[in-house]
Amino acid sequence: MKFIAYYRVSTVKQGQSGLGLEAQQNAVAEYLKAHTGKLVTEYTEIQSGSKDNRPELQAALRQCRLTGATLLIAKLDRLSRNRSFLMSVQDSSVKFVAVDMPEANHFTVGLMACLADYERELISERTKAALQAAKARGVKLGGARPEAEVRHAAVKATADANAG
Repeated sequence: MKFIAYYRVSTVKQGQSGLGLEAQQNAVAEYLKAHTGKLVTEYTEIQSGSKDNRPELQAALRQCRLTGATLLIAKLDRLSRNRSFLMSVQDSSVKFVAVDMPEANHFTVGLMACLADYERELISERTKAALQAAKARGVKLGGARPEAEVRHAAVKATADANAG
């Protein structure tokens, strides 16, 4: 059986550390060993699970359609935390297997999609509450944004040149 692996982490920091990716790669490798599957190729994406714009996932799905391979993911929530997005993938012509629940059927994937969507909402609520608490303690939120600093410097330089 042919497989195409898809790995996702949410942040650049997670991608750079490799820890989240490594765990997913190990889970996929163990599955392939146990099921004597052949890995055709791998796709890796650094993107929030709540976002649907996933060029690497779209490329992986296209490759699955072209080769007849099955999409292989370490955990269902690595595919997405958006219920409607997960259901659209499930309803597509591409078969997929989540290593954490390889025997999942249409019903269980639907339930898990709802749970993943709910978890996304909880993550958002926890993040907002933590930011609000930090702000109340006087923590300055937001970080340096190099592109904004460059733009600000250019505007200031233009203003200084016009004033002088």
